[in-house]
Order: sequence, then C-alpha cells, then structure tokens
Amino acid sequence: MSLQEPVRLRIFSLNCWGIHYLTRHCSQRYEMIGELLDRQRHDLALLQEVWSEKDYLYLKNKLGSSHPHSHYFRSGVIGSGLAVFSRHLIQDALLYKYSLNGYPYMVHQGDWFGGKAVGLVALDISGLRAHVYVSHLHAEYSREVDSYLPHRTVQAWELQQFIRHTSAGADFLVLGGDLNMHPQDLGCRLVRAHTGLRDCYSDTERFEGCEDGITLIADNMFTTKKDLIPFEKGIRIDYILTKGSKNVCVKCESMSTTTGSVPGKAFPYSDHEALTSNLLLLKPEGGLERHDVPPSELADLVSEALAVVKDGIRHTEQLQQMSQRLLMAGLALLLLELTLALGPCLCPDSLQAFPYIVLGLLGALCLVVLMAGTLLYTLYTSQLKALRETEGQMKLSASWSGHRSQCILPQPSRDDHSIFSH
Repeated sequence: MSLQEPVRLRIFSLNCWGIHYLTRHCSQRYEMIGELLDRQRHDLALLQEVWSEKDYLYLKNKLGSSHPHSHYFRSGVIGSGLAVFSRHLIQDALLYKYSLNGYPYMVHQGDWFGGKAVGLVALDISGLRAHVYVSHLHAEYSREVDSYLPHRTVQAWELQQFIRHTSAGADFLVLGGDLNMHPQDLGCRLVRAHTGLRDCYSDTERFEGCEDGITLIADNMFTTKKDLIPFEKGIRIDYILTKGSKNVCVKCESMSTTTGSVPGKAFPYSDHEALTSNLLLLKPEGGLERHDVPPSELADLVSEALAVVKDGIRHTEQLQQMSQRLLMAGLALLLLELTLALGPCLCPDSLQAFPYIVLGLLGALCLVVLMAGTLLYTLYTSQLKALRETEGQMKLSASWSGHRSQCILPQPSRDDHSIFSH
C-alpha cells in the first residue's frame, strides 16, 4: 500500500538484564521499565533478556492500556528472552532459533540455555505492513580471544537470511536488539550488507545520549569495568535498524539513549542503555531509494565470514575428536570393569575377587565417562553440521556474488562514440 500522509513512529529497545537472583534489583527495575513505557507510550517496545515469563506477564498487565498488543517468544530451556509490546495490532509472529549458541556446560554464561533467536512480528501501521524483528546474539566474553566468534558469525548469517526470506511483501522493516557486536564487526557488516538495513544512529539528524551512541557504558553502576577492556568509555552493541521499500521511505528524525542514571531513582533501568528512535515514514520521491552493496564487496565480505566459519569447523573437529577419545576411555573402563567382575568366576584359581566397593566406584566412573563422551560427541557433531551447512550457504553466496560482479558491464563514458553512446 502506498503512503498518503507522513506517519511518525517511536521505537524503543532495551536489554532488560532480567535474571532474578543473579542480577541486582531485578524486580524494582522491571517496575521502572514498566513505568517508563507506560509514560512515554512508544509505538513499539522491543525487549531482550526478559527471561522470566512472569516478568513478561507483569509488563503485559502494566502496559495493557498503553501497549494493548504484545508477544513473548518462547525458546530454549529458559526462553529466548525476547518480547514485543505494541500500540498497533500484531497480525502474525514467527520465531527462528539459531542453530549455534554456545555450549551447555558453560553454565555460568548461560547463552545455550537461553535459546538465542530472532523473533518477527507483522503489524498493520496506518495501512502499511510492517515487519519488526527483535534479536539477541551470543555474548562476546573476550575481545582478544573470542572463542564464540564462529557462533556469532553463524547467528549473524542466519539473522540476515531470516530477514531476507521473510520480508517479502513488507512496506518497511525494523530490527532492534542486542547484537553483541560493534558496528564494524564482521557480523554487523554481514547483516547490513545483505539486508539493506540502515543504522538509525548513523542516519539520524539529531542524537542525544551517550557519547558515540555507546550502550554499555563505564558510568553505569551495573557494568563490570573489566568487560569493557580495552574500550574505557564503553561499547555500542545495541541497535535499531530500518529499511523502506518502493512504497515507504523511512527517515530517522532523532535518536536518544539513556545515560546510566535515572532521575529520582537509585539505579539504572539495566546494565545496558535503552534506545529510542523517532521515525518518519514518507512517500518516496523518485522511486525506491536503494543502498545496494556492490557484488564484489559482498563476495569479499562473505569470504571473510567463510574464513571465520572454517576456523570454527577446525576447532569443533578437535573437540569432536576429544569426545571420541573420552568415549574410548569409557569403553576401556567398561572392559576393565567386566574383567575384574567376571575374571574370578572364569578363572577362580588365578584371580582374586575385588571388593564390591572398588567395583562400584569403577562402575560409576565408567558410567560418567561414557555419558559425558556420548553427550559431548552428540553436541559437537550437531554443531559441526550447523557450521558446515553455513559454510555451504556462504560458498553459494560468494559464488553468486562473484558471478554477478563479472556480469556487470562498465558504463560507457560520454566521449565514447560506440553504439552505447547513441
């Protein structure tokens, strides 16, 4: 549908850091977040790390008049943590869980249990079809030794694939969330280049908030300073991105972030800063405004991502081999257990029966080793398949981008007197 009159939208995004008993002042902060959203009445609120469904239901009840439409995306063991609150009718919803998401034995990090994903809601806004995406990618726990870079790269690849393959028929797109990547990190460049989404912070006419738009700031009382090394002031890892169509031009009139402290309160809303983008939807002039990335640059970008995925494959193959050795050790222990248990029965003159307590302990050890080896082998095998699947998709994309680049003919100059100049 073509837009007749300009439409203004206010988009809000926040990582709520909502882990009860593990994060500070969790219940009080949800009350503050609910008060903020009810007071400011954004058109859309895109929330991450709402890990408890009880907290979602609390916000749903609190925002019943200001945001009557909402959806909570359920995934993984404790949930994706993704929630959308809207003043506009939500017509449809879809969830895609990322195929790679860390390791279950890294319990203290918790990413695997969260079931990181991307959620989509389709809305009708002033007669326009809007596709709104909310996502939360795997955290970067070390900038220098980022063992999760292949996982996050695969997630970024799947995110852009999901957006491209679900955005047909939409008049405009919005993506918000904690992507856990710096603006020029590989994953961010992959998402922007392949989807055409534009960063509101880079495109806005006016910005108010933290310096350089950072959303994990050193001045926030909940921030662990060592997590920001070597970025003393903080990092920008939370985003609102948009894209228009032939029917709608999306313009970011202004953008703002919170700045740690909340007036009249003893602590901030979260360890992340909240984002608010004021969008203006206009009727496009001169057709669809395109920001296509040249095919050669797309091919180079995919090749860069391929190198990361291949490193991930090599590392996961090593982990798989380790789990195989663990399985072999378990089988060897099982053989030893059977020998010690049955030996005296088969050769009563040469072998002496072992105490039951020794056999019991050995059997328990054997069981633990076999179970650990089996579970780890299953985990690493499934992750290896996901990495190889992404590798195959990237090779196809790189090949197609290279083919397109070769097929693009150079434009003739005005001084060229060939047939193309007439």
